[in-house]
Amino acid sequence: MSKDYTKEKNRYLFIIDDDPVQLEMIKDYIGERYVFDVETYPDGESAMSAVEEKEPEIVVLDYHLSSQNPDAKDGIEILKEIGVKSPKSRVFMFSGKNELEVAVESMQNGAYDYIIKGETAFNKLETTINRLGDMHQLEVVNSAQKRTITILTIALGLITLFAVLYFILGLGAKWDTGQL
Repeated sequence: MSKDYTKEKNRYLFIIDDDPVQLEMIKDYIGERYVFDVETYPDGESAMSAVEEKEPEIVVLDYHLSSQNPDAKDGIEILKEIGVKSPKSRVFMFSGKNELEVAVESMQNGAYDYIIKGETAFNKLETTINRLGDMHQLEVVNSAQKRTITILTIALGLITLFAVLYFILGLGAKWDTGQL
């Protein structure tokens, strides 16, 4: 069996929302536009073991998660847990609240973006995912350039070292014996 080298690691996007209709709408929207393994969860508690195991690239997290279960943790509590268990995950807080305090609280607790549910929410979600994709691409290019510079620096150092040794051992010996 041959290994697929085109896909080094699954790219996960998690959606955590207690509204099943909203959950499916976001899943369909993302699934039509991006190549992510999309997983959905009706509450934060059920998502946390998967967050730790799969370290999703993106998490779309509803701010209010208690409509189905009044004892469920809210989005801010889950956001904090994601920050501990998967610090590289980018969390987009998705909320119906158009309040500055809620947005600030979300950002202060590690949210990458705060998206208000409504007419433009999916466009904002798409823009934010695209921006992350562009940043990821720049990080990959930057990393490749750093590796190339490191390899070239080592090669140049070795060439210089061999040239110096050649001169000292090769030409230096000829100079001492009067062969030059």
